[in-house]
Amino acid sequence: MISVDASEETREHYVRNIIAMWRAATPEQMQRGRTWYCTAHDLASLITNGDARTGAGVIAALSANKSWSENSRLARQAYETGVPSGHFQDALTKVAKIMAGADPAEVLPMERKTGMFFRCIADPSDPDAVVIDRHAHDVAVGDTYGQRDRGLGSARRYALLAHCYREAALRLGELPSTVQSVTWVVHTERIAGTSTRGPRRAS
Repeated sequence: MISVDASEETREHYVRNIIAMWRAATPEQMQRGRTWYCTAHDLASLITNGDARTGAGVIAALSANKSWSENSRLARQAYETGVPSGHFQDALTKVAKIMAGADPAEVLPMERKTGMFFRCIADPSDPDAVVIDRHAHDVAVGDTYGQRDRGLGSARRYALLAHCYREAALRLGELPSTVQSVTWVVHTERIAGTSTRGPRRAS
């Protein structure tokens, strides 16, 4: 696992890795990455008849260790049946609370991946939110970890990498979430078909 006390030199290395991946994007990858959270926002609104914030909370709560197609299916199913299913009990309890009217920001871990995923979907123009999943980690670090532990449960390690994406976004004149989603698309397509797990999100 990377150190949570990274030096300025190491942080700069991570920022440059992120920017290099961004610049490697093809026009088609750039377009898909730029529109990813807007498309997810539209889905969140669709499944809740216009309540994108609640829909984003449900999608985010059901996102852990699920492909985007499965994540979407479970969210739709939860609303269609009124009964969340297909996930660990902790996630299902969160979904039930959100569907019952609880504010997702009061239910989800807001400084971690799930909470940030909610924020990015609920408001794709959020100037600060950025999702650090295993692929975002690997892009920044410059190494595909595969099944190795990345230690993203550490708030300090998550914050370190989030800071690097925000710095890269600042230099590029983009939103942090846009930089993350575009580099995510590039990276996952590079590793597709290798021994690592393939792309999580749909195009």
